Amino acid sequence: MFIIKHKAIFFTISILLVIGSLIFIAIYGLNLGSDFTGGTALEVAYAKNRPDPNLLRSILAPLNLGNYSLQSAGSDGYIIKLKPITEEERVSIVDALSANGANQDFQVKSFSSVGPSVGQELATKGLIAVTLVVLLIILFIAFAFRKISYPVASWKFGLIAIIALIHDITIPTGVFAYLGHFREVEIDALFITALLTILGLSVSDTIVVFDRIRENLKNRVGRTFEETVGMSLDQTITRSLITSLTIISILLVLLFFGGESTRNFALVLTLGMFFGTYSSIFIASPLLVVVYNWQAKP
Repeated sequence: MFIIKHKAIFFTISILLVIGSLIFIAIYGLNLGSDFTGGTALEVAYAKNRPDPNLLRSILAPLNLGNYSLQSAGSDGYIIKLKPITEEERVSIVDALSANGANQDFQVKSFSSVGPSVGQELATKGLIAVTLVVLLIILFIAFAFRKISYPVASWKFGLIAIIALIHDITIPTGVFAYLGHFREVEIDALFITALLTILGLSVSDTIVVFDRIRENLKNRVGRTFEETVGMSLDQTITRSLITSLTIISILLVLLFFGGESTRNFALVLTLGMFFGTYSSIFIASPLLVVVYNWQAKP
C-alpha cells in the first residue's frame, strides 16, 4: 500500500523526467545517423599502435570530406561516419588511414553506404512500426481484459498501459537528444529496434501486474479498489524487480564490456528497462486508482 498512498510523489518524478526529456528533444532535436539521413560508415582496425585520433584527422583533412565523425571502436579501431562517397573517395580514405599502405597491420573491418532515399524510407518504416506496436498493444489489452467492466473498464487498462509506454520511451529518447547534442551520439536503426524491444518488455511487466489486479478483483481480495490494487502490487513487485534486474545486469555487461557498435543499443535498453519497471510498478497501477477515484466522484 506504500506505493498507492504515496503515488503523488512517483507521479511528480515521472512528470518532471518526461517534461525534461521533451525539452531536450525540442531544443536539441535528435542527432540522426547515416541510417536515416544517408551516408557512409567505415570501420578500420589497427593490430598494433592505434594512431591518435587527432593524427588521423590531420591525415584526412586534405581529402575535404566535409563534416564527419571519428569514433573509437574497441581498443584497436575507429568508425568513421560521413556523407555518401564514391569508390574513388573510399580508396583515398583507406590509403590515408593506412599511411599509403605502409602499415601492414591496418584492416578494413566493414564498409556500408546508405542513400538519402533509403534512409528516409527506413525512418518512415520505423515510425510506422512503433505506431503499429502501440495500437496492437491497446487492442490486446482491451481483449485480454474484456470481461472487466467494473470498477474500471477494460479499454482504460489499455489506455493506462500506453501512457506508461510513452513514459518509457520518451525518457530514453530525451537522454539521447542530450547525448547527441553534447557527445555527438547518433540515432541509428538499432535505436528503433531498442524502442520496440522496450515496448514489448515493459507492457509484459505491466500486464503481469494488471492480471493480478484482475484476479484479485474476481476473488474479491481487498475491501476497496485501492486496497486491491495495493495488495496486487505487493504480490507482484518482487517478481518484477528480480526479472528486470536480471535483464538490466546483462545489459550493463554489454554496455561496459561490449563492442562500440552495440554500446548505444545497450544504453537505450538499459534506460528503457529501468524506467519500464518503474512505470509498471509506480505509474500504471496507481493510475488505475486515480481513474477509479475520478469516475467515482458525483
